[in-house]
Amino acid sequence: QVQLVESGGGLVQAGGSLRLSCQASGRTFSSRAVGWFRQAPGKERDFVAAIAWSGGTTLYADSVKGRFTISRDNAENTVYLQMNSLKPEDTAVYSCAASRTFSSTTSRAINYDYWGQGTQVTVSP
Repeated sequence: QVQLVESGGGLVQAGGSLRLSCQASGRTFSSRAVGWFRQAPGKERDFVAAIAWSGGTTLYADSVKGRFTISRDNAENTVYLQMNSLKPEDTAVYSCAASRTFSSTTSRAINYDYWGQGTQVTVSP
């Protein structure tokens, strides 16, 4: 069993930055993919970014390439999402997720097994 807890969300103005953290307890992220997803009101959950815990290979949604950076801290079992140049359309609840079966990155939510409760990110115009 893996427990994931997100933090770092908040209210920022367009163009600002936030860094989200995803802290894991239980089993480590070794040989697993960890991803960030977001869900805006009235919309389905969308893929944002993912990282392979072993090796560090990353994958980004086109909408966030060049603005967001996903990284990991192996010793702290933590994954970060640095979000720069935020736009109002980035407003959503951001959740981190871990896959128990994928050792590389995947953008499909169905491939993730453990989910955090999410943290709200609101970007004002």
